[in-house]
Amino acid sequence: MPRYDFEMFTIGAGSGGVASSRRAGGYGARVAICEDSRVGGTCVIRGCVPKKLLVYGAQFADAFADSAGFGWTVPTPSFDWPALIEAKDREIERLSQIYRTMLKNSGVELIEGRGVVVDPHTVEINGRAYTAEKILIASGSHPTVPDIPGIEHVISSNEALDLPVLPRRIVIVGGGYIAVEFAGIFNGFGSEVVEMIRRDELLYGFDDDIRVALGQEMRGRGIEIHARTQVARIEKRAHGYSVFTTIGHEFSADVVMYATGRKPNTNGLGLAEVGVETNDNGAVVVDEWSCSNIPSIYAVGDVTDRINLTPVAIAEGRAVAETLFNDNPIKMDHANVPSAVFSQPPVGAVGLNEEQARRQYGEVDIYLARFKAMKNTLSGREERTLMKLVVDARSDRVLGCHMLGPDAPEIMQGLAIAVKCGASKRMFDQTVGIHPSAAEEFVTMREKLVRPAKLAAD
Repeated sequence: MPRYDFEMFTIGAGSGGVASSRRAGGYGARVAICEDSRVGGTCVIRGCVPKKLLVYGAQFADAFADSAGFGWTVPTPSFDWPALIEAKDREIERLSQIYRTMLKNSGVELIEGRGVVVDPHTVEINGRAYTAEKILIASGSHPTVPDIPGIEHVISSNEALDLPVLPRRIVIVGGGYIAVEFAGIFNGFGSEVVEMIRRDELLYGFDDDIRVALGQEMRGRGIEIHARTQVARIEKRAHGYSVFTTIGHEFSADVVMYATGRKPNTNGLGLAEVGVETNDNGAVVVDEWSCSNIPSIYAVGDVTDRINLTPVAIAEGRAVAETLFNDNPIKMDHANVPSAVFSQPPVGAVGLNEEQARRQYGEVDIYLARFKAMKNTLSGREERTLMKLVVDARSDRVLGCHMLGPDAPEIMQGLAIAVKCGASKRMFDQTVGIHPSAAEEFVTMREKLVRPAKLAAD
């Protein structure tokens, strides 16, 4: 008789938890997974997927506007927000059911309810205890908001995906990828958008040239961005809400959305009681094998607050399954992970930004191109594309690729392979471009950008 009910018990049926559980089940392990919400987690239910569907919808505004330059006569279009939300909900439900089916086909038992760890080998759900040789925490994260007067009136990205009515005017607080993506979504559908950020530029952590250029393009689309701005309080009015800044400015809106950060979902899981170490943000502290300080308890995805991206959570989860159940020890490599921001225009990046590269390598070469995409020559759109390569001056290795412009995420996926392989700038130069395309600019940049000053390496 088995010592435990399961060989692995996973808490959280999001991307990382499902990926790890399915793979472990496929290797013959006895696996269970619990979920107290809908199967699919943040990405499928209230994150990447529904948000990208809304991005697609918002982009039709550009298509209608640009078509005239190519000879099309389009009647004044109209838009039905509830119809889009209904279509989005149908797709999310379809995907959630697919996740359920994949778990079943892999022999993974799905248990509905909130799991609480009661000892290193036991999870309790709805008053019933389940034992497991290994426990995997994959409970994700949730949006956080500051404690200021009137904060009860705001929504997060969760509620923004389900608004019953398109707001006429929305204030978005935050300058990260979630904030800029929703700013582009609502702007594309015709809302007046005001975005407030604490820093000088959007997208802290991305390359500075990209950050500045994105702000310029978003302002060019009519989005009102207020830098170095903090909110003091929010008041409900007859017309909606008033947002007051710390310097006394007032902004009116139908909806106020906060996208100022997320926190790991570890409260109430019983982790502290069994001795699992967490950091100041509540994230589970893990080693390179995604194992906590308790040998039987692992954690992957946003709950570890390493690189909070869906493909990273999936890769971490699969690595755990390979290591534990396939005699194939794998450590997730968190270096040179590509990322994208589905802003309008979108951003793609892989590797080091210029500041990071200068601090780590000292002498770097920068190649940068700004141009108007061919499509915009006839459409009349003033939007410009920016591409940038960061190269180690000593070894000629490409340290980072960055892009702002149409198809940036699609282009960056291919470049990520080259960066992961350690490609040199000479290899980029020797690669023949595809013409005419925007992507070819990455293999035709020859002139180094000379900066007025360079940062010394630490």
